[in-house]
Amino acid sequence: MSLTARILIAMAAGILIGSFINMASAQHWLGDSVTLWVQKILVEGFFDGIGRIFIASLKLLVVPLVFVSLICGVSSLGQNSRMGPIAGKTLLLYMLTTAIAISLALIVAILVQPGAGIELAGSVDFVASEAPPLKEVLINIFPSNPIRAMADGKMLQIIVFALLTGYAISHAGESGHRIASFFRDFEKVIMKMVAVLMSLAPYGVFCLLAKLFSELGASAIADLAKYFGTVVFVLLLHALVVYSVLLKSLSGLSSRILFHKMREVWAFAFSTASSGATMPITLRTVEKRLGVSNSVASFTVPLGATINMDGTAIMQGVATAFIAQVYGVDLGVSGFLTVVLTATLASVGTAAVPGVGLITLSMVLQQVGLPVEGIALIIGVDRLLDMVRTAVNVTGDAMVSLIVARSEGQFDASVYNDKNAGVLTLETVDSELKI
Repeated sequence: MSLTARILIAMAAGILIGSFINMASAQHWLGDSVTLWVQKILVEGFFDGIGRIFIASLKLLVVPLVFVSLICGVSSLGQNSRMGPIAGKTLLLYMLTTAIAISLALIVAILVQPGAGIELAGSVDFVASEAPPLKEVLINIFPSNPIRAMADGKMLQIIVFALLTGYAISHAGESGHRIASFFRDFEKVIMKMVAVLMSLAPYGVFCLLAKLFSELGASAIADLAKYFGTVVFVLLLHALVVYSVLLKSLSGLSSRILFHKMREVWAFAFSTASSGATMPITLRTVEKRLGVSNSVASFTVPLGATINMDGTAIMQGVATAFIAQVYGVDLGVSGFLTVVLTATLASVGTAAVPGVGLITLSMVLQQVGLPVEGIALIIGVDRLLDMVRTAVNVTGDAMVSLIVARSEGQFDASVYNDKNAGVLTLETVDSELKI
């Protein structure tokens, strides 16, 4: 059985068991004493503990993987570095897909009218974190203390430092060759660690989803069914149609192969709701299953996990239209254009801020004169939507990586077209664990 199949089974089992626990608790099927035991020991103890350990283990690998992979990629390019064109294409494509995402979201939300007829039930309370000004964002991209940046997990600063280090290694002669050899060996060790975690992934995925669905009631979705459905529809439309069109028109590649090979990454993204935590799996898939060279993937994937916010942009577009409809505010053409521009720029500007989705949404609402308190209307279903939009985000990272690699001649078509390339089974995991 492939690892993907095991993860999918774990996902289904976690959702079913979590939903059963939620329903049993609500209907008092098990009695008060048994229900209390299940909640305290099983859900809050076992499921929560294993799930949090799994997430922490994934995050453990993010900083060293980004740093080492970028150094290896940049140093391997040598003195005739193509990092400038690669960086330019990557940033342009990420901004383009984000702008398309929020525009599509606004168009669909205007047609569907998810907020029409909804009455405000009492007062809502939401305190938005203040987003940093653009000047501070640009300054904070460059690290004054790279060790602190790594300790704090500031990905843009780590990327900048890794790019500078890799460039210096490629121009340092014999000393640079020795250091580059060390980092290449270090990268292999980190990828072994990724293989270890992937072999344990079904258990972590099961516990994460079992805990989540044991806490979510069906009423959370029923109350905002039209909003929830609109966001999910636009997310699927963007991932399946927009990405397919861009990939085919800009690289000539079939999106069917991309989607087939991304199933494993989707399972991780859906379970963790974090592009950063999923990044080690995304990077391995882009390199070993999609045929993108390390020098391109090691730049595009970490950068995408940091700034690519297509799924979040879609949520912001639908949520803005939803809140405007609930409060009876007509934004007009200029208002919608402001939403597109603000959300696109904010996808990069607040990438390193915790709670980025709600923070950027509060910026958008303030720009068009809508009450920020309206965010409280959608918080109930945001966790589930976050899981879906994270899967869209990682798909965008892979799609952009393919386009950039194809245009730079850093793409292996034989790997991309081989259905079994890089596929993980119990046997291949065991082989990868042998150092």
